[in-house]
Amino acid sequence: MSQNLSPIDAAKFAAAKRACDYVESGMKVGLGTGSTAAWLVRCLGEMVREDGLQITGVPTSSRTAELARQAGIAVTTLDEAKWLDLTIDGADEFDGELNLIKGGGGALLQEKIVATASDQMIVIADTSKQVDALGAFPLPVEIVRFGWQTTKALIEETLASLDVMGDTSTLREDGGAPFITDEGNYILDLHLNRLGNARQFGIVINQIPGVVENGLFIDICDIVVIGHHDGRVEVRDINAGTTEQGVVDIVETENLFSDLAE
Repeated sequence: MSQNLSPIDAAKFAAAKRACDYVESGMKVGLGTGSTAAWLVRCLGEMVREDGLQITGVPTSSRTAELARQAGIAVTTLDEAKWLDLTIDGADEFDGELNLIKGGGGALLQEKIVATASDQMIVIADTSKQVDALGAFPLPVEIVRFGWQTTKALIEETLASLDVMGDTSTLREDGGAPFITDEGNYILDLHLNRLGNARQFGIVINQIPGVVENGLFIDICDIVVIGHHDGRVEVRDINAGTTEQGVVDIVETENLFSDLAE
């Protein structure tokens, strides 16, 4: 194992490396956004350069698109690809039914569009992302900029009638200014603490004028690959009802680790 990797990075790498086993030449692959997905892009890039893997990547953000190009992965748009074989992405939380909270990296809208345009979605995560009930991680909601304060007030008013423990929201910022998504929108982070009925919540929140999309991924994820710091991996397939254990060798190579962009 690399002595330079933190335990959390080693776990993320293990999950990403194991998920690469699902990728075959000729596939069109959705590439997620975030620190765990960055490990995936680097691993796939190494397979392209050294093993001759031939794939087309559809990135879920401008950051991932740039990283994929640097790694040597051919990149296209979803409009060009039309439909994908699979999407591999990270998650901020996942529960026992593989429902997710995503959007900590600010790319939830494109991530959800790409994931739902795929035959299969695989989530890669470390053990800290597993929860009994969703909601401890602030739920991102993408909103249009026009009248955003009114939208914020409507959301908080609606939270009072839903099965949650918290009812406040904050506008996400970047360097003291509002964070702007790739689609030019704002993000509100909802501090729910616990989310009782995620399916109902997502439907209700999306009906509020000004809301573009929320970070709940319900019945979208098929497989979750959970990495551990010592290279152990656990693969849960919600459709097959199976859980598999394995081990990934965590060996540092200059090409893979030296220029990883977080």
